[in-house]
Amino acid sequence: MLSVSHVSKRYGKVLANNDVSLEVRDGEIGVLLGPNGAGKSTLIKCIAGLLRFDGEILIDGRPNKSLEAKRALGYIPEIPAVYDLLTVWEHLEFIGRAYQDKDWETAGQALLERLELAPQRDKLGKELSKGMQQKLSICCALVHRPRVVIFDEPMVGLDPHAIKELKALFTELKAQGCTVLISTHMLDSVEDFWDVAHIMMHGAFAATRRNDPASLGEESLESLFFSITEGGRPQ
Repeated sequence: MLSVSHVSKRYGKVLANNDVSLEVRDGEIGVLLGPNGAGKSTLIKCIAGLLRFDGEILIDGRPNKSLEAKRALGYIPEIPAVYDLLTVWEHLEFIGRAYQDKDWETAGQALLERLELAPQRDKLGKELSKGMQQKLSICCALVHRPRVVIFDEPMVGLDPHAIKELKALFTELKAQGCTVLISTHMLDSVEDFWDVAHIMMHGAFAATRRNDPASLGEESLESLFFSITEGGRPQ
């Protein structure tokens, strides 16, 4: 479970996140939607423990900067950050050993094959294309089988096969009872499997919608998204 309570983040005089609260339960897929500059990546980095912030963030019931929370978290950043002089396989070994995961080799090999990265297992990070680096970033985040996974614009740079497999991974993580949060500005990439959606504008939530029978007959998520992002209408 992921809980964000009254989180604010400033960069000098700029208020990037303004009193943001959200909850994504076990076995749910939450999405952060909004145009570039809405504050989505800042919130994701706060959740991942990369930024200082005001408020509270709990991962699996523990403060997000605690060791227990970090063990439960998988994070795929917007821009892949791979090590130039480690091979693809050495990246997975580094993560597996850091988490003291005895089954990392089996999980790592399966992920490489699934994302068609196995032929590059002996290539250095600096030799990979941006798309391959993104695939490696996904593998590194999932190899220790985290309970909470956050994706920041995960489909940028991926080929069609990798996008298909990533979407399948989303639903598999949900079926396993994991908590998934996806930040994106591409609504069509998540429209088939979201449980709760937050539309973000100017560092705050302009609307929140749950994908349940109670919302049937309401304005579609796509229409709501465009009415807010293009018309500036708060909900």
